[in-house]
Amino acid sequence: MNTHLHITSWVLAIILLLVALSFYKKDNQKVGKILHMILRLDYLLILYSGGALLTGYFQTGEMLPEVITKVLAGIWVIAAVEMVLTKTAKNKPVRGTWIQFAIALVLVLALGFGRLPLGLLP
Repeated sequence: MNTHLHITSWVLAIILLLVALSFYKKDNQKVGKILHMILRLDYLLILYSGGALLTGYFQTGEMLPEVITKVLAGIWVIAAVEMVLTKTAKNKPVRGTWIQFAIALVLVLALGFGRLPLGLLP
């Protein structure tokens, strides 16, 4: 159940990121800021469900280096999302931040789905 909650919360985060980004680019700062705040609330759900998954890994004691790497990369994804939206709202260059986001997201997805046993893939 925690896995599904976690996946649902970060899919919602990606959708909110894209929608808030589109409003910021259309110069609708007010709606973009509201969506950005909703996204920040979604971070709490991501952190809660991720913490529940982390507890499950610590109880089994399996693959702790990969788990810790995934946790750090997940926090990196959240930080990169924040940087992308904040820089976009301020009309600053975001290319490097998008690269960080892409690297962290690939790392998180590879570990979460492909490597760790509580993911959906075997």
